[in-house]
Amino acid sequence: MEILVTGGSGYIGSHTVIELINFGYKVVVVDNLCNSKIESLKRVEKLTNSKIPFYKLDVRDKKALKKIFEKHDIYAVIHFAGLKSVSDSIINPTYYYDVNVGGAICIMQLVQEFACKSFIFSSSATVYGNPSKVPIKETFPLCAVNPYGRSKLMVENILQDMLLANTDCKIALLRYFNPVGAHVSGLIGENPKNTPNNLMPYISQVAIGKLDKLKIFGADYNTSDGTGVRDYIHVIDLARGHIKALEYLENNQLLIANLGTGKGYSVLDLIKTFEATTKKKIPYEIVARRKGDVATCYTDTSYAFKKLNWQAKYKLDKMCKDTWRWQKNNPNGY
Repeated sequence: MEILVTGGSGYIGSHTVIELINFGYKVVVVDNLCNSKIESLKRVEKLTNSKIPFYKLDVRDKKALKKIFEKHDIYAVIHFAGLKSVSDSIINPTYYYDVNVGGAICIMQLVQEFACKSFIFSSSATVYGNPSKVPIKETFPLCAVNPYGRSKLMVENILQDMLLANTDCKIALLRYFNPVGAHVSGLIGENPKNTPNNLMPYISQVAIGKLDKLKIFGADYNTSDGTGVRDYIHVIDLARGHIKALEYLENNQLLIANLGTGKGYSVLDLIKTFEATTKKKIPYEIVARRKGDVATCYTDTSYAFKKLNWQAKYKLDKMCKDTWRWQKNNPNGY
């Protein structure tokens, strides 16, 4: 039996594939490589001393996807494939709904047709929108404020409807906060295709000299220093959360859990920690807020710990150290 990982050559996907193999799971990867490169999987194979079946295809291509289900004995799916930029989703919302919702539906239909036991969905803290208070609990109201977040929430709702219609299926909805960091080897890490949308790779590209300075989007939020506050989680901690979710679904039907550290750091906090850890100065400028961003977002970790016996292990300084090792070793990415 094998686990199908969609988007498995991407940032979170590739790190999760490593952890899955390290824990003894057999993995099949699907990715259309629109935001990733096959080199990441080659390096995963090197790190794990394994050969990973890989198929280049779009998850909206149901006919091609079905052939994989026919060829492999897929008992669980971890669905990472999708688009992830809040700003891009505002510019082109229909494309985001087509890829993120349409692709998930294709996978769900095949999961039902081939009687797969478990489906783990890569959701997001954006489903909570602009929370009235923090830390964010899983019981908080869901009110996404941008197309990206709404696409994630739509898929969550469809999956829960599928669960009602098909009680044999087991589903985990994992709401990520802000994944950062890289594998300790420095061989794989976050590899943005163009100018990074996320803060940490933007900082590391400034540090390596690819970008002149960091743009901080807004310094007038109601936070300690006026910049946005986020819950940054090491990508390896996040990957291991998926292992725990797989184990949980062996004996349970539904899991909805936030995955984060439970600590909020501002943009300036992250810059200062990165500078202290790497001894690299990060020049920056303050610009206008981005539409769709929220002021403060960090999680309550108690539910994930209670249900999964899981909690984030790595601190912000290690996240910065591992990011810098990856960037230094791979100044131009893969």
